[in-house]
Amino acid sequence: MMLHLHHLENSRSLRIAWLLEELNLDYKLTVYQRTKANLAPKSLEKIHPMGKAPILEVDDKALAESGFIIDYLLKHHDTKGTLKPNDGKAWEDYTYWFHFAESSAMPNLVMRLIFSKVVERSPLVIRPVAKKIQASVEESMISGNINKMLDLMDQHLSANKWFAGNEFTAADIQMYLVGVGANARNSLDKTKYANILNWLKRCESRDAFLKAVDKAGKLDF
Repeated sequence: MMLHLHHLENSRSLRIAWLLEELNLDYKLTVYQRTKANLAPKSLEKIHPMGKAPILEVDDKALAESGFIIDYLLKHHDTKGTLKPNDGKAWEDYTYWFHFAESSAMPNLVMRLIFSKVVERSPLVIRPVAKKIQASVEESMISGNINKMLDLMDQHLSANKWFAGNEFTAADIQMYLVGVGANARNSLDKTKYANILNWLKRCESRDAFLKAVDKAGKLDF
């Protein structure tokens, strides 16, 4: 089985490279540079119609969507269930946090990122107006949800080493983007969210993570 990961620099597809390393799988890696507009290049559409990374080619089949790719790799290559609990509370925690990452957490973080980019790219003459709009949206729609999210994460990690309990799983890989996004520019309170920050350090100290970063590049919001 030939595995070929199409990875966009500084993107969520780092998680797939990390999982491939955790599973100790051989794979080909192609890294794509972002356009001047900070988007994925059109060449990715030749691999999959959506043109979004990650895309994992498995022989002659192109797989898209991080969650699906992770499930696929675990089903076919994690035969001992090392990275996904099969039952009990660990399975419940794993499944909850695995889906929490892209459903509850990332939309708020992406919205915050988009509005910050709008301000950065606004012409100087209208930037004050853009900043006011950003502040209004942040206060009314974003910050409250993100604070609830972070409180829930930190509370869970105060009683658990990893998101599915005492063992590292693919839920931690999926949640990693959330932790990094929330801590962009080291914005997390080091006391209030110490458990999240310590969890991030544990993730980033794993050999497989370091190998993935060495090949695919660091994730930086």
